This record gives sequence, C-alpha cells and structure tokens, in this order.
Amino acid sequence: MFLAGKTAIVTGSTSGIGLAYARAFAAEGATVVINGFGETEAIEAARTEIEALSGARAFYHPADMADPVQVADLVRFAAAEAGGCDIAVSNAGVQHVAPIEQFPVDRFDAIIAVNLASAWHLMRAAVPHMKAKGWGRIITTASAHSQVASPNKSAYVAAKHGVAGLTKAVALETATHGITVNCVSPGYVWTPLVENQIPDTMKARGLTREQVMNDVLLAAQPTKAFVTPEQVAALAVFLCRDEAASITGANLSMDGGWTAA
Repeated sequence: MFLAGKTAIVTGSTSGIGLAYARAFAAEGATVVINGFGETEAIEAARTEIEALSGARAFYHPADMADPVQVADLVRFAAAEAGGCDIAVSNAGVQHVAPIEQFPVDRFDAIIAVNLASAWHLMRAAVPHMKAKGWGRIITTASAHSQVASPNKSAYVAAKHGVAGLTKAVALETATHGITVNCVSPGYVWTPLVENQIPDTMKARGLTREQVMNDVLLAAQPTKAFVTPEQVAALAVFLCRDEAASITGANLSMDGGWTAA
C-alpha cells in the first residue's frame, strides 16, 4: 500500500470515474477526501466503503466546484482535517449538448466554471501544500475532447482543451518541486455523465438511443468498447508512483484509439 500516509482529494467523486479514483487510491492506503453531489445515504455508503478499503480515514466535503471559495475550502479542509494535500485530482464535470446558436449562456458558464476554472482553483490552493512537502501529484480528468472536437459540444471542448493547457503550464511551474501535473484523457467512459447526455444528443441530431450509442459515441473509438472507470483510475494510481516521477505535463490518452489518427 504505497500511498499509506498520503492524502488524496478527488473532486466529483460520489459516482463514475471520480469514485473509481477514490477507491483505487484507498486500495493503496491513502486517506481520501471525496466530493460531489448526491443522496446523503449514498455518499455516506461510499465514504464508509472507501475507508474500509484503505484502513485509513475517508472524508466527505460538499464543496460546489463552481464556487472558487468552496474549492479553496476543500483544500484547507484536507490539509487541516484529513492530514494533508498530497494528491489532488480535478475530476468534477458537467455537460450540455446543443448547437452553439441554441446553447444557453448559463450552461456555457457552468461548464467552464466546473470543468476548467475549478481545476485552476484546486491547483492554486493545493500547490503551496505540495511545495512545502517537496512532493505532490496533480491529475486532471481531461478527455479525448482535449485533443479533438465533436459538434454541439462547444463549451465542453473549449473547457477540456483549456484543462490540457493548464496542466502543461502548472507542470512547468512545479517541475523542480517534486510535483507532477498530468492529464488523463479518456474516450467515452460509461458513467452517469455520458448516459445523461444521450437524450440531448438524440434531440440535437434526431437519432434514436441506439444510434447515439453506436453511431455517435462508439463510432469514434476503434475498439468499439467503452473505457471503464477502473482503467482510468489505474492509470492515475500509476502516476502517483515513484516510477512515474518523470511524467509531467503529459496528456495521456485512454480512448480506444480515438485520437490515434
């Protein structure tokens, strides 16, 4: 359990990829701070499960990633109450699908705030703690959409391209401090975020659910298979190992070959 004694913050971790991250870090002994929305009972069940996996403490913090003050308080809480801020994973995300001329301005603002700006605020708050220890791992969940685009996703594509650039910039700033900063860029992972965008895509493109699944989502992935949350989490765990200390500023694709062309 090579992460024993380390504390990991994972935003957007009450379900999907984020919960897989939390479980994977816990399985290596980390104290984990989960974050996100959901039913109180389900969140407490996840927290209890994570605590049992790690043998260390697990905490929940309800910070809204659209609020910079709450993002900073999440890091403060981890440092003061959970033992530190050694690993910071920016994973929270929201989505909306529509042609740009029909795209609601408030949905654009929300996507930029949660998917991009919150990553900046998390890094800004976490880096001083990591510099003080001379060790840190920052991981952002980007997307294949950090490298390529799809129609009707202007806000999401803009945010994910921004995350990739942010990752590179902060990697350069922290390179001599024992801190690595990397993106993990999955293709389509079967999560609530992906499942919930299917109706919008059906409406925007006039397709059936099956057509969206096969002709839109998996059409881009040569493997014709969804990435699993556990696969994404396993890569994040590797990035925390000493063997990965020279990987920084990277955008690591896990997309079934989508961006290979």
